[in-house]
This record gives sequence, C-alpha cells and structure tokens, in this order.
Amino acid sequence: MSLAKPSNQLITELQTRGLRMQGAAGNHVSRRGGAGPSDHQAITVDGTTVMVPIYTQSAWSSPFSIESVDEGHTLLRDQIPITDITFSNTPRFYDLETSDGIPYSHIATLHSKDVLATTVLQTCIRYESRRKACKFCSIGQSLQAGRTVAHKSPEQLAEVARAAVELDGVKHMVMTTGTPATSDRGAAVLCESAAAVRNVVDIPIQAQCEPPRDHVWYQKLKDAGVDTLGMHLEVVTPERRKDLMPGKSEVSIEEYMDAFREAVKVFGRGQVSTYILAGLGDSRESILAISEELIAIGVYPFVVPFVPISGTPLEDIPPPSSQFMESILAPLGKRLRAARLLSSDIKAGCGRCGACSTLSKYEH
Repeated sequence: MSLAKPSNQLITELQTRGLRMQGAAGNHVSRRGGAGPSDHQAITVDGTTVMVPIYTQSAWSSPFSIESVDEGHTLLRDQIPITDITFSNTPRFYDLETSDGIPYSHIATLHSKDVLATTVLQTCIRYESRRKACKFCSIGQSLQAGRTVAHKSPEQLAEVARAAVELDGVKHMVMTTGTPATSDRGAAVLCESAAAVRNVVDIPIQAQCEPPRDHVWYQKLKDAGVDTLGMHLEVVTPERRKDLMPGKSEVSIEEYMDAFREAVKVFGRGQVSTYILAGLGDSRESILAISEELIAIGVYPFVVPFVPISGTPLEDIPPPSSQFMESILAPLGKRLRAARLLSSDIKAGCGRCGACSTLSKYEH
C-alpha cells in the first residue's frame, strides 16, 4: 500500500498529533510516565521505527487510528487507509526478574526496536520541589505507580543489559538520571553504572545528565565506558527556561555551551548531543540559531516535538504543528549534512536512535 504523502511528513504529523489505539490488537511495547519519551508506542512505518504518542490529550482526538486484522495492522487517517504498519513486540527480557524479585522491565525498558533505556536515579532535586520542577517532566510518575525503582544498582543494570543484548538483540543503551544534590549532577552514578554494564556486555552507551560543575567528569565518564554524552538544553530562550524550568535554568545556557566545548574535547565531534523540545515557546529562529552554535562546537542538536504528558502542569498545552516542525527540521537537516555531523555517525543514544524525531530523514 502506498503512502499518501512522503514518509517524513507522515511521521512528523504522527509524532505531533498522536495515534488513537482503540481496537488495536496484539502484544506491544508502550511507555507511560518517567523520563525521556513518555506516553508513547513504538511503531514501524514505511520501514522506519518511531515513537508515537498514544496516551496524551492530543492523541485522543488524533485523526490517526489503527485497524487490526489477522493479517496485520493498517494506519488510518480520518478512517481512510494510508499504509501498513507493525508494532515493536514486548521483548523477551521483560519476562525475567532479578534474584530479589524485581521485574527486569522495572530496571530498564525497550525504546524503539533496539535501544535499552534506563533512568538510573528516578528522583531529582528539581522534581522534588514543584517550585523548581521542570513543568513538562514526569520522572516521578512511573515511580509513584510502582513501575520502576528509585535507584537501579550497577549490578541490576548489568544483569538486565546482558539479557537484553542476548535475548533481544539490543544494539545500544541510554542511561539518563534525575539530578542529585551533588556537584557531579549525576555523572558519578552514571560512571559506576556504565562500568558495570561494560564489564559484562559489549554495548555502546550514551549517558545523559546536567553539566557537572567539574569538567574532569567527562574523562571519568569516557573511562567508565560511556561512548556518547547527552546534556539537554530542552528550552533555549532564557525567559522561557526560567518559566518552564525554574530549577534547571539556574544552569545557564552559557554554562551549557562551555560544558559542550569541554565534552567535545573528550568524546569527539558528533558524540555529544542535546535535546531541544520544539513547541514550548521557542521560535523557529531561536532554535535554528542556537543549533548553528551547537553544530559549530561539534554538538548534535536533536530537535524533537514537545509531547504534553498527562499529569504534568503542561498536560493541556497543544503539541507543535507538523508544519512548524518541518520548518525547523528541513533546514537543520541540511546544515547537519553540510557540516557532516550526522546521526548515523553517533555511536549510541537518542540521536542515533532517531525514533522521537524525523530530523535524520532531513539529513539525506
């Protein structure tokens, strides 16, 4: 069945408007709450696996829905068939649990089709105070719901990572963390976690944290087995940062830029990245301008559509339009290609996975 529009446009619209899953049958992987892409379902459209919102407010009224029959699944737009799709099935490692009875899925989860992801510390000094918390963050939701544990031990992470690689062919791993009240801002716990995983299985790892106060942590992370580093700006206009991230904005954009320069010295050009959430008030021009600065430093700006998550202060904020996303991603993709800073060259992490944005589609 042929697509009604080019696949990058279709996927961008899916990622901004979401998908109604009523009536979709099968054993599928989805996420609710937590850090990273939440309230999503992994689907494969036209050979590309993407994360699409299914539990958000916008998804309930999305024009996209699923028709399931014995032969498979069809994506519908306004009840008109568009293309066949497939789901990422529940991985085999989800059937296992640790020796103390914790399900492996509470330690790490499958993202997209071949990425293992974990939030090592499911608590955050920003989140603990609603006055300081990022208004879009749901890191505490999955913990409160009993779907995870507050601190995954290095031994638990190593055990689950080995099983995910051996049973499900996972190709790389993402370790993020809530920010602790220490000057390393999570780098220390990521070091011990990465070292434990790399001791038992050879899998590329991306670590994600706020910029440590001491730049020595970049080399420590590298020595522990971390291949790529993510330090996420998320919002790029100073006034919007203060409004939406009152605690995190205390780490200024200038401090982030300095951190990026130091991190690139250690990890190399293209192996440091940052998440930018389009749709939270930053203009197209401001996102493209800071992306230019990041590219010049050697940092990959991974721009994704903001997805409002249920239970957060921004749950009723509408997601950005697909047109707004394309107005950013198309020129950004060209600039990345011209700079030879490509997602395909990233060793591990969100930029390499690319399932939460169509940015990589515009690099070609």
